Amino acid sequence: MTSGPGFELEAHAKINLTLEVLGKRDDGHHDIVSIMQTIDLHDTLAMRPSDEITLSCDDPELGGDDNLAFVAALKLREAAGVNRGVDISLGKRIPVSAGLGGGSSDAAAVLNGLNRLWELELDLPELEDIAAGIGSDVPFFLSGGTALVQGRGEHVVPLAHANIEWMVVVAPGSDLPDKTARLYGQIVASDHTRGVLTHKLAGRIRGGGDAPAQFFFNVFEPYADKVFPEYASIRETFRGLGAMGILMSGAGPSMFALAPSREVGVAWQLMLEMQHGLCSFLTRRWDPPDSVRKSTMRAHASRDSTT
Repeated sequence: MTSGPGFELEAHAKINLTLEVLGKRDDGHHDIVSIMQTIDLHDTLAMRPSDEITLSCDDPELGGDDNLAFVAALKLREAAGVNRGVDISLGKRIPVSAGLGGGSSDAAAVLNGLNRLWELELDLPELEDIAAGIGSDVPFFLSGGTALVQGRGEHVVPLAHANIEWMVVVAPGSDLPDKTARLYGQIVASDHTRGVLTHKLAGRIRGGGDAPAQFFFNVFEPYADKVFPEYASIRETFRGLGAMGILMSGAGPSMFALAPSREVGVAWQLMLEMQHGLCSFLTRRWDPPDSVRKSTMRAHASRDSTT
């Protein structure tokens, strides 16, 4: 039974300005280094107190107990040692399995929301430990913004705001089973790097937010044409439009391109629809309030000083 007041949260998508793979770990995962940026494209989650943990979604195929939002609620309840419930209503707008982190962002929103709803008062490092057990990108989404992400994704270092604004995001909708595993299977030892490009870009952003597109990099980009048939033609359309910073996000198939203005972005959307019959998203960088960013930086500084 649902009872009592609730609230609604946004769960923002992300893009990867860089994504480098340093090598494969003994546990089968890969060590990565990446600069991630949340964008305004978002899902919505409404949460209300309930006797049990339940999840409904406007996409019926995503309403099962394997949804990361549902998993996050179970994991948090177990970690906190409480017997509480919640009714979660999920409105999906972020494309699924598209390299934009929608499921991970939903999970992080549930962790943040239930920490408030259940009055748990867990601090950020405690939430990050739980998040890391749910998915590699989930710790990043607890705070969002611009961040340097390392390890399997569990080490998150907030950065200054990246100096990017408008972008067009295209999600071709390729339904590829085990997409991420297949892409990792494509890369070879010579694709492993030391993270030099990412750390250079992180230094530029720290120094004033500058994020030149020539530093953008995705280790999977050379293999995108082989795995996603539409990728090459969409990229060429962006190039023909004079777009900058054209890059696949995460393990794809979504790609984004920086637009110099909202008006130019709208024109690009029309061209993409005409040439490829694709819907796209005109969106912009999204950052949490400065108060959240500052508290995040303090939490990480405190954690680093004790480890």
